[in-house]
Amino acid sequence: MTGRRRRGPAGPVPGTLAADGPPGDPEFVAREICLRLLTAAPRTRAQLADALRRGDVPDEVAERVLGRFSDVGLIDDAAFAQAWVQSRHLGRGLARRALAAELRRRGVAEDTVDEAVETLDPDQEERTARELVDRRLPGTQGLDSAKRMRRLVGLLARKGYSPNLAYRVVKEALADEGAKVDDLPGADPTEW
Repeated sequence: MTGRRRRGPAGPVPGTLAADGPPGDPEFVAREICLRLLTAAPRTRAQLADALRRGDVPDEVAERVLGRFSDVGLIDDAAFAQAWVQSRHLGRGLARRALAAELRRRGVAEDTVDEAVETLDPDQEERTARELVDRRLPGTQGLDSAKRMRRLVGLLARKGYSPNLAYRVVKEALADEGAKVDDLPGADPTEW
């Protein structure tokens, strides 16, 4: 079952949502699409709306079903955003900037994104950056300090950390290891 209404020679293809539901009941199809997706994983309202559009559900029916799902708490973008921030920060080490970009791609409203990423403690964000560097640092041994610096700062940059935080954390980690950091490029990434 893909959730899309496919038509065979005599109507909807057997086994699809459109064929299984009452004839001509797009609301049934919309509910089934939403429930199937929400059973697999939490989704944003925008993600569900996209799925309903792909399933050829009329816009007015989609809005009615999405509104009802929101009213009963099955769709909650704020809760989704909060859980996403905590999960992706702890699981993948993503920083605020990367988390905000991911939430925006999922259709979460800007004010909800801002509220969710603001819950991430700056001290925790820095600790996570340090943990990421500490895990990767041994794999860079044998390289010159400048190359290690570029690789580790690049790692943090890809995870959304600011250049200043990334540079400071990496420089401190290299210094703790005994590397000469005075000769390394400055905080300006154009120097690398």
